[in-house]
Amino acid sequence: MEDIAERGRGRGRGVFGDSVSVMEGDSFTLNSDLTEIHEDNDMLLWKFGLENSLIAKISRAKQIFSTSDGPEEKFRDRLKLDNQTGSLTITNITTELDGHYELEIDGPMWWSTKTFSVTVYARLPVPVIIRDYSQNLSSSSSSSQQNCSLLCSVVNVGHVTLSWYKGNSLLSSISVSDLSISLSLPLEVEYQEKNSYSCVINNPISKQMKHLNITQLCQIHSDQGLPLFYILLISGAGSLLIVAAVVMCCICWKCRKRSKEFV
Repeated sequence: MEDIAERGRGRGRGVFGDSVSVMEGDSFTLNSDLTEIHEDNDMLLWKFGLENSLIAKISRAKQIFSTSDGPEEKFRDRLKLDNQTGSLTITNITTELDGHYELEIDGPMWWSTKTFSVTVYARLPVPVIIRDYSQNLSSSSSSSQQNCSLLCSVVNVGHVTLSWYKGNSLLSSISVSDLSISLSLPLEVEYQEKNSYSCVINNPISKQMKHLNITQLCQIHSDQGLPLFYILLISGAGSLLIVAAVVMCCICWKCRKRSKEFV
């Protein structure tokens, strides 16, 4: 292809850029900002990636309105051209299609380029809140009688923030910029607490929320106010006492039977 600098000599030129954020699976349009394509020598080229792979081409003079599947057929059945304005719509976008896009407009007396930085965010899972029994068992007796330890977790996420809220107030948060990572954030509440808590995962364009049901997750302790370890200990001791009582009854019965036989 002819070098752009050579073709731009003696003609007006311009470079414009936009940043676009989109959710995985959605459709969006990269606008050319043209009201119509001239019928003379205007040529529009859509390119993708750092290697500037050609993915769409328009020339009204030559009656060319074509799209390409792109590198590794990433754009297969995903591109739609507006033949009037030259804008490009990408449908059902995936995270592998984020990156650099460029529109090159080549006219008879001028040429320009417009760049787009597209960020595709994966859809967010709903956080999962579980009881953290390891914290309850390792905590002191007085503390474990009053508090309930919890964990809010998400898996296979990237570029997100995970947070605990008490009402509308932020309590704690953790952020990650890597892809496909698992996150967990602890929280400790009182068994009888009536405040509203929620765990929230969000990225720049969306969020998911899970409300905490203290009664449901901490109900093992809500009546007795005892940690799980002591409940199990007491239950085991009670079972041993029952077995011991049955054994004693059997021994007494045998002793009485033998004494009657000697009478």
